[in-house]
Amino acid sequence: MDLTKTSLFPAIEKAIRAFDFENIATERKITLQPLIDFIQNKITNQQEVRLNFICTHNSRRSHLSQVWAQTAATYYTIKNVFCYSGGTKATALFPMAAKTLEQSGFKIKAIAAGNNPIYAIKYGENEHPIIGFSKTYDDDFNPKSEFAAILTCSQADGGCPFIAGAEKRIPITFEDPKAFDNTPQQAEKYQERSLQIATEMFYVFSQIKSH
Repeated sequence: MDLTKTSLFPAIEKAIRAFDFENIATERKITLQPLIDFIQNKITNQQEVRLNFICTHNSRRSHLSQVWAQTAATYYTIKNVFCYSGGTKATALFPMAAKTLEQSGFKIKAIAAGNNPIYAIKYGENEHPIIGFSKTYDDDFNPKSEFAAILTCSQADGGCPFIAGAEKRIPITFEDPKAFDNTPQQAEKYQERSLQIATEMFYVFSQIKSH
């Protein structure tokens, strides 16, 4: 038995087995390469990896990216990876984004209510939960320096010409599932976007050599 391998919840393991990196287009792999390079450089130099996923409202894509990236780092036993998310303004983690993660096997518990609820998001029984809530990218909860800023939407990429403290700025934009809110395709489109983000984040971490 490999004691270094983290045990994820079975439903998440099942979802991961369905990821197909061959379906990621070549141009998209080129877009993901700067993130692979940033992580690899940190790991090679035995430094901590801090990734701050930034979107306009920190309500959907940035959270999905944060959660799946942290899960991928754990799955591939890449140590000292810390994933964060933020927005150019704070709103709330959109309930459908949380529900979509639950459908992939994450266990989510609301630990504070209100206009901007705080969630504990777990991917394995013995793993530290990811704390999910909406915040600005420069919130005190997030790192102040030595991080990569990953822009997950084109508005944030265009609206944030300068991100204080970021060592590297990497645009990896995703289409917003918000376009399908209150439509019959809502659940399907959120799931589709979540699985795209998941597949791409797992591809990124699958490329990292930890030794």
